[in-house]
Amino acid sequence: MDNLISRYAIALGLLGLAAPAFAQDTESTGGGLSEIVVTAQKRSESLQDTPISISALDSDALEAKRVVSLADLSSAVPNMQVSPHPNTGTTLRVTIRGIGEPSATQTRDAPVAVYVDGVYVAKGQGLANELAELERVEVLRGPQGTLYGRNATAGAINFITRPPELGEWKGKQSLTFGSRSEFRSRTSVNVPIGETLAAELTYVRVKKHGFVRNLGAGSKRFGDTDRQAVRGALLWRPSDNFEARYTYDSSWIEDTSPFNQAVPLYPDEVRARSGSSGSAVLRPGDSRVQGHNLTLTYDLNDNLTLKSITGYRKLRDETNQVYNPGPVRAFLPFNNVNTTNQKQFSQEFQLIGDALDGGLKYIGGLYYFSESGDGLDLSNMPSGLSPRETEWNNKAYAVFGQATWTPQFLDERLHITVGARWSKDKRKADVFSTRTPPGGATVVLLDAEGSRSFSDFSPTGTIQFDISDDVNIYAKISKGYKTGGFNPTATTPARFVAGFGPETLVSYEAGLKSELFDRRIRFNVSAYYSKYKDIQTNVFDPFNPRLFDVINAGKAVTQGFEADLTALLFDGMTISGSYGYVDPKFKKVVDLGGNDVTDLFKFTFAPKNSFTLSADYKSPVTPLGVVEMNVNYAWQDKYFALANNPEVVTRANGLLNGRFGLSDLAGVEGLRVALWGRNITNAKYYLTHFAVGDVPVAQLGEPRSWGVDLSMEF
Repeated sequence: MDNLISRYAIALGLLGLAAPAFAQDTESTGGGLSEIVVTAQKRSESLQDTPISISALDSDALEAKRVVSLADLSSAVPNMQVSPHPNTGTTLRVTIRGIGEPSATQTRDAPVAVYVDGVYVAKGQGLANELAELERVEVLRGPQGTLYGRNATAGAINFITRPPELGEWKGKQSLTFGSRSEFRSRTSVNVPIGETLAAELTYVRVKKHGFVRNLGAGSKRFGDTDRQAVRGALLWRPSDNFEARYTYDSSWIEDTSPFNQAVPLYPDEVRARSGSSGSAVLRPGDSRVQGHNLTLTYDLNDNLTLKSITGYRKLRDETNQVYNPGPVRAFLPFNNVNTTNQKQFSQEFQLIGDALDGGLKYIGGLYYFSESGDGLDLSNMPSGLSPRETEWNNKAYAVFGQATWTPQFLDERLHITVGARWSKDKRKADVFSTRTPPGGATVVLLDAEGSRSFSDFSPTGTIQFDISDDVNIYAKISKGYKTGGFNPTATTPARFVAGFGPETLVSYEAGLKSELFDRRIRFNVSAYYSKYKDIQTNVFDPFNPRLFDVINAGKAVTQGFEADLTALLFDGMTISGSYGYVDPKFKKVVDLGGNDVTDLFKFTFAPKNSFTLSADYKSPVTPLGVVEMNVNYAWQDKYFALANNPEVVTRANGLLNGRFGLSDLAGVEGLRVALWGRNITNAKYYLTHFAVGDVPVAQLGEPRSWGVDLSMEF
C-alpha cells in the first residue's frame, strides 16, 4: 500500500503540472465546462455526482477520437485494455484494472460485462462489429451487480444508442476515404410518423485493405476489413407517462484473419513483414450478429417508474485464423477454423423511485437470462487434424436492489447507499474432441458432459459527502462475482465433468470528484484495493498448448488508481488527460498436482502505467466555417501477455492521433469536412502477443494511416 500511496501522490503532482485532461468537453456552458450526464445508476445524473470510477464519452468525443468500434476504446480509457483473440480477430478480449478473460472459450463468462441499451451481450465473438448511432459510451470500473443484469468482477461497458426524435425529419450521410483503400459510409434518416411515433434507419458499410500481403493461396491480404451493419429503431410515446422503444441491429463481418508474425522475446524489437506465404489457405470469415431490444417505460406517478427491458440476440460466427509466421517449427504453419452459433434471451424489470421528498432514491429489479449454443474449433496442423465440438445451455436468475438515503442533517451533504444482489446460475455443457494424425487412426480425446449450479450474494455500500457544491468525496465497498462452468479444452474427461467454480472479488474504493475555478477545471480521482479469490486459473498441458485446465487455484490482490483532469483554458479550448496505475499480484496458485506455482503466474494485459493526453479546440464562426481540432496521445507501459510465461512481454508503446476539420463549411449548415491521421509517428506495436508452443507470436498494430471524413446533416 505504501508503494500505491507514493505513486498516487506523484501522479497527482504530474497531472497538476501538465494540466491535461480527458477529452469529453469541447464546449462550455455559462463560462465553464459543460455538464456530463450519465445513467450508470439507472437514472440521469451528473457524472460528478456519481460515486463510481467512470469514463464517459459522448457522440462528439467519439467522433473526435474516431472511436468506431469497441477496440478503439483502449486509447481513450485508463486502466482498460481491448485486444483481439489470437484465434479470431473478430473476438475481442476486454481487461479492466488487470482483470479479464484471456481465452475465447464459449462456455466461460467474461469479467467485463458489455451492454447495448441495457441488454447484456454474452459473447466476445462478433464484438468487433461497427458501432451505429451512439449517443454515449460509459465505462464503469470495479465490480458491478446491484444495478446490472449480470454480475461482473472487473467492470461494465454501456453502449447507449440515440433514440428516434418525434416530429422531425432529419438525416445524416457521412463518408470516409483513407489510406489502404479505406472506405466508410454511414447513412441515417429519422422519419416522424404522426405526432407520437418516429423511426430511425441506419446503414453502415466499411471496407479496408490489410497491411500484410498473402503470398500464398487464398485472399490477397491478411487483416482485410469487410463489414456491413443495419439498424432500425422505433419510438412510440402516446402519452407523457408511457414510452415504448424497439431497436433491431444486425452486422455482417467478412474480415480475413490478422497476420500472426513470429517475434523475438522482449526486449528485442520486431521488424514488420510486408508479406508472407504458407501452406494454410487464407479465407475470409463469415460472421453475423443481430439483436432485438424492446424497452417499455411507464411512470406510475411523479415519483415511481416501472421499466421493462426485453432482449434477444443471435450470433453466427465463423472465422478462419491462419498461422503463417514462417518455417520456424515443424508444427507451423497451420490454421484454426472457429465456428460459434449462439442465441440468448433476457428479461429485466426495474422499479425506480424516490421518497421522503427526494431524500430516498431507490431501484429494485428482477432479471432472467437464458443462453444456448454450439461451437466447433477445428485445428489443422501438420501433425494432424483436431476438431472439438461443444454445446452449452445456461440460465441465470437474479434479484437486485439499491437505495441512497440523504438525511436532512448536515445540510443534506451526506449520502449513504446500500445495495445487494442474489444470483442463481445453472450451467450445462458437453464436449466431443478427437485427433487424427496423418495416416493414423482417429483418437477420441474428450467425450463428456456436465451440469452444475451456483448461487451468490453480493452486497455493496457507499458513503458520499459533499464538501461543497462542487467537491465531493466517497468511499465504497463492493463484491463482484463471476459464475463457474465447464472447460472444453480440459486435459481429461474427469476434469471437464468436474468443471470449475465461481470466482469472487471484494473491492475497496475511495474517490474525489471536483470542479474548480468556476467550473473551468474538473479533477476526479479514485483509488482502489481489491482482494481476489478462487480465481479461474488456466493451467496448460506442457505437451499440448491447445489443452489447459481451468481450476479455482488462485488468490490475488490488485490495487491502483485512476485520475482525470480537464481544463478549459479559454472559450473553445480544452486540454485533458487521464492516468491509470494498476498493480495486480498473484498471492497463491496451486497446480493440479498440489504444487505451489505462484511465482510462474503473472496478470496479463495489465500495463502498470498508462495515460492519455488530448487537446480540443472549437473556434467561433469564421467565413470558412467553425474550426474543430483534436490531437490525442495514448501511452501504455509494457505488460505480460501470457499468465504462465513471464518471457512473453508486450513492449510499451504510445500512439499519436489527430483530426482537423471545419463544420458548417462555407456557411452551409450541417456540412463538415475533416482530415485525420492515426499512429502519426508510425510506431510499431502489438495488438496482441502470445506463443504457439515455444514460438513467440504477435499481431502487429496498424501502421500510420491518413484520411478524410465528409458528412452532411439535413
